[in-house]
Amino acid sequence: MKTVLVVEDDEEIVGLLRFNLENQGYVVMTAEEGYKALELVKKVKPDLILLDIMLPGIDGYEVCRTLRNSEGLENIPIIMLTAKSEELDVVLGLELGADDYVTKPFSIRELLSRIKAHLRRNGNKKEKAAELPQDDVIRIGEITLKPQEYKVYVRDKLVNLTNKEFELLKFLMLNKGKVMKRDFLLERIWGYDTEIDTRTVDVHIRYLRQKIEQNPANPRYIETVRGVGYCFATGETTEGGTIV
Repeated sequence: MKTVLVVEDDEEIVGLLRFNLENQGYVVMTAEEGYKALELVKKVKPDLILLDIMLPGIDGYEVCRTLRNSEGLENIPIIMLTAKSEELDVVLGLELGADDYVTKPFSIRELLSRIKAHLRRNGNKKEKAAELPQDDVIRIGEITLKPQEYKVYVRDKLVNLTNKEFELLKFLMLNKGKVMKRDFLLERIWGYDTEIDTRTVDVHIRYLRQKIEQNPANPRYIETVRGVGYCFATGETTEGGTIV
């Protein structure tokens, strides 16, 4: 049975989430504030965390930042729960390493679908990591991606990417020159098998551009195909490793 940690200080929301999650067969643990959440994560290592932003003590942003910098805990899927709908609040959570977000009031059905998708995706990580031989490297233009090391270099400088940014970049590079529809990226990277209204893909693309493009406003690598999705441009390749 999968364990979900709910980090939320609103008792009604906690009760609602506990009822629905337990009905789906999940083991539910709860924490009403940030410090307690960090202690619980270290003790039980839940399979997924539902993390509210506005918490007593330390907020959800700091909890997320701490977990993403903690060895052995950095890959636990985190879905942010927030009453805030401003784009700045959303992108900050994703930039700190959250895998996804939902804004209150949220649809329980949609949230359960996202939880299921993230757990399925996380459970397949070892299988996904075996897609390329250990010594293979993907190089396109000035970008070098090392799948086994989970590292990306741009113009020979290490770039710090979140887990989902890395997975998205890897998938786009492996499919260079092909137009990837937004819904298809949601399915492949986030594991969603239903249509979900989210800006998650767009936010991750925006941050990827800021990290790998010299001019994010006029991207060389990640191109927007208006009304369809995104495409990784062919660029120039270098010798060695896997050239795609």
